[in-house]
Amino acid sequence: MYGTVLASALLAALHQKGESFTPYYDASWVLVTAAAAGLAHGYSHHMASHLRDSAGHRWRMLGRGLWNEWPLVVASLPTVLLLVAAGLFGWDAYAVTAVGLGLNTALLFAWGALVALRVGHRLGSALAIGMADATIGLAIIVANAVIK
Repeated sequence: MYGTVLASALLAALHQKGESFTPYYDASWVLVTAAAAGLAHGYSHHMASHLRDSAGHRWRMLGRGLWNEWPLVVASLPTVLLLVAAGLFGWDAYAVTAVGLGLNTALLFAWGALVALRVGHRLGSALAIGMADATIGLAIIVANAVIK
């Protein structure tokens, strides 16, 4: 979820009206930012639970903490792929942003609902959780419309 929200915010912020659309540049920044956020998140979890132990054990725990952040990077990939496709096919910046924000909002809903179902929530509750997650995407869409 966090990677999708991060990618949505970057997608909304990277292109400004009146500037030339640079989808490959934008895709690289979405990917680099997601990777940096994953590294920072994993490292901060490691440091928060840092125990006095052997150096080898601390390095293994750091590696495990960083590896556990791979879903954050993977969640940004739909946006990255959309931007790469936009560069390949010459799509319009406004349309790419609108489609990307809509796609990411739908993904937030789907992932929220599916995870809720997987952990045992009933269908109605799972759909409500999916809507709560999608609300974050809707907030980014509204912010993008208001700010731009």
